Amino acid sequence: MSPLSTLTEKIVAFRDARDWQQFHNPKDLATALSIEASELQEIFLWKQPSEVAETVSKKREHITEEVADVASFLLLLCNELDIDLIAAVELKLEKNAVKYPVDKAKGTHAKYNEL
Repeated sequence: MSPLSTLTEKIVAFRDARDWQQFHNPKDLATALSIEASELQEIFLWKQPSEVAETVSKKREHITEEVADVASFLLLLCNELDIDLIAAVELKLEKNAVKYPVDKAKGTHAKYNEL
């Protein structure tokens, strides 16, 4: 069993012990994921690029907790929808390699249709 599968099992066991599965439909999991990602963004809101390193240093524990929340809801959503996260990311990388070839995309933030 992979470390990701083991972690997912722990999260599911935590959820199930509290009878929270009833609240964890795909819509609500996607919403929770978005909210937690927004809470992570909020930590950096209005910070100048020069302030980011200090923010990370001062708020590392809070950032870590928000990252954990994002990851937990993502893993629960994948579990609910029977999505293999590793396979999904690998497939997306393959697709993006075609859309963003190194010779055209290197060093630019342009979208694939603007390369």
